[in-house]
Amino acid sequence: MQTKRIRLGILTPSSNTALEPLTCAMLSALPHVSAHFARFTVTEISLRDAALGQFDVSRILEAARQLADARVDVIGWSGTSAGWLGFERDEALCRQLTQATGIPATTSVLALNEILAKTGVRRLGIVSPYIDDVQTRIIRNYERLGIECVAERHLGLSENFAFAEVPDDVLAEMMREAAFARPDAMTTFCTNLHAAHLAQPFERETDIPAYDTVATVVWKALRMLDVDTSPLSSWGRMFDVTPRRRSSFASGIPSATSGIAF
Repeated sequence: MQTKRIRLGILTPSSNTALEPLTCAMLSALPHVSAHFARFTVTEISLRDAALGQFDVSRILEAARQLADARVDVIGWSGTSAGWLGFERDEALCRQLTQATGIPATTSVLALNEILAKTGVRRLGIVSPYIDDVQTRIIRNYERLGIECVAERHLGLSENFAFAEVPDDVLAEMMREAAFARPDAMTTFCTNLHAAHLAQPFERETDIPAYDTVATVVWKALRMLDVDTSPLSSWGRMFDVTPRRRSSFASGIPSATSGIAF
């Protein structure tokens, strides 16, 4: 019997060149699942008003409606802006996306936060390409969740396009340096980093779980559709678990009944 085709809709920053090939590479292990992308303008990551305004919900909803035309089964925002804007922004965004399209939604950051909650992470390592004040905002927002950033590395970049140009060896070294603090988990926090494929080697070397934000939204979108993620286990240990049953929260907010097993 032919397996039902599943379509993931992914919202993408316009200057991002990393998340599309990474997402498609992950999904190559699932021939019945495809990814479809819609862009909206994002070129700078900073706390300047113009940069913050790039994430106005009306722009995101316009892109989401294009994905709805493709009759995707779920919409995922593959971006980390809630890290500095506040996690409540993504919670509201998911509600607005579903209201506008009728399609369940999730985000990279809400998916990451769900994983951290389900695995009891209290000490986190954060690797990003961002400038100082953006990184500080991210750290403070995690502190409000009761998660301490015990080690961090960032590159001081603000041009979004430039993030994808960071070499693998630089990112791997940043992860290793942060690992010396022995966090409960490590996150590569930016969807325009070529970092998702570094998770499994890092986990083998350090025995610290590594959660890349391109991978987290794929993980959550598949689980929302009851898709077995274990064929993607080469992208990190978070994929190597079969879902028990569908989450009761499409947005990726943790719940006592979400049925995620670690």
